[in-house]
Amino acid sequence: MKVVAVSGSARKGGNTAIMLRRVLGVLETHGIETELIELAGKKAQGCTVCLKCRETKDRRCHGRKDAINECIEAVADADGVIIGSPVYFADVTPETKAFIDRLGYVAGANPGMLERKVGAAVVVERRGGAVHAFDSIMHLFMIRQMIVAGSRYWNLGFGGVPGEVEADEEGLATMDVLGENMAWLLGCTAGAR
Repeated sequence: MKVVAVSGSARKGGNTAIMLRRVLGVLETHGIETELIELAGKKAQGCTVCLKCRETKDRRCHGRKDAINECIEAVADADGVIIGSPVYFADVTPETKAFIDRLGYVAGANPGMLERKVGAAVVVERRGGAVHAFDSIMHLFMIRQMIVAGSRYWNLGFGGVPGEVEADEEGLATMDVLGENMAWLLGCTAGAR
C-alpha cells in the first residue's frame, strides 16, 4: 500500500510539510509506503478547461505542463492521498487549488481513478480560516467518492513562522491519530477497489 501527500505550501519544508511528515511517519510504522510531494518552488497552474482529459482518458492533464501532472500520476497509482495546505485568506493556496481542480477534472474523466481511495486533508493556519480551507479540500474527496479519514479534531495545526507548528502539541497529536485512522482504513479497503 502507498499514500502520497501533496503540500501546496510556498515554503519547502515549512509547517504544512512538517504536519504531513508527521502523518506519513505514523503510516510508515504500519508498513505503508509513503511519498511527500512539495509544490514549493514548482510551477503549478490552474485548469484551462481544455477538456482534453475527457477526450484522451489517459489520467493526465493536457492543458498545462507543470508539476501538477507529477502529483496526479502519483495519486493515481496510490491507495491514499493527503492534501495539505496553509491557509491564505481563509482558503487553500493557489497551488493547492490548482491541484484540486485539475485532479478532480482528470479523475472525473477516468472513472475508478479515485473512487474508494482513502483521502485526508491537513491544514495549517496562523490564526484563522482553517475550517474553510479544510472544506475546500474535502469537497474534492466527496465528489470523487473517496473514503475520508478523520482524527479526534479537524486535521489542522497552528503555526506562522517555519517550524512553529512543532509547538502545537494538540495539532501534532491530531496528526498521529489521523495516521492511525488512515492506516486502519487502508487495511479495511485493501483489495476492495
